[in-house]
Amino acid sequence: MQNVEELIERSKPFLNYLVRWRQNLQPLALNTLVRNGRSPDQTALMAVDVINGFCRTGPLASVRVAGIVAPIVLLFQNAYALGMRHFIFLHDAHDPEAVEFGSYPAHCVRDSEESAPVPELKALPFFDKLVTMMPKNSVNAAVGTALNTWLDAHPEVNTFIVVGDCTDICVYMLAMHLRTRANAANRLVRVIVPANAVDTYDLPVETAAQTGALPHDGELLHLIFLYHMRLNGIEVVAAIE
Repeated sequence: MQNVEELIERSKPFLNYLVRWRQNLQPLALNTLVRNGRSPDQTALMAVDVINGFCRTGPLASVRVAGIVAPIVLLFQNAYALGMRHFIFLHDAHDPEAVEFGSYPAHCVRDSEESAPVPELKALPFFDKLVTMMPKNSVNAAVGTALNTWLDAHPEVNTFIVVGDCTDICVYMLAMHLRTRANAANRLVRVIVPANAVDTYDLPVETAAQTGALPHDGELLHLIFLYHMRLNGIEVVAAIE
């Protein structure tokens, strides 16, 4: 097994490439998804875990993750203005005895403040009327939820915008599910992740050691998982404007 110095040295070319790749990402104009004969109903905006328990309060709340709220709210507003009406909100609403709490601190129990959408999204005038809420009891939004039923009922949707947290956990699993589900069906769809509207938490090694938790380098894992999604045919863009 190589030591840390050897690993860092060997990985430098790839890490340099990753940083340049992220810096060179380009924005995507939202109106390109609903023009040239395309209906707004062919595009869905899917937000995962943009809730208080990851943004504002509770043991898993993160300042990094809270930073994506503003661009996500703006994207919802712009999408609505362009005529989009497919808005899906997938969110943790855990059983009080959730098995997942063996891996993470107890969080986002159903009907709690933590499991509720952030106030900025709830304040959107169309939120309660148009946003389809889908509670989940695990990090995988496609297991034990209404997601696949909704996808089956809306075959007209062939473009999915995925936003939320965490880049390397729930966002990754949702985007990969949409991508691999379409691949398995030989169906041409676009799965798009705007890098400014997803993020993950940071837990330094020193801090983790004090609590017995596993450390989590937010910046590195955010970058690696953005790139891994790109490797699997998911479109990663700087932003959707």
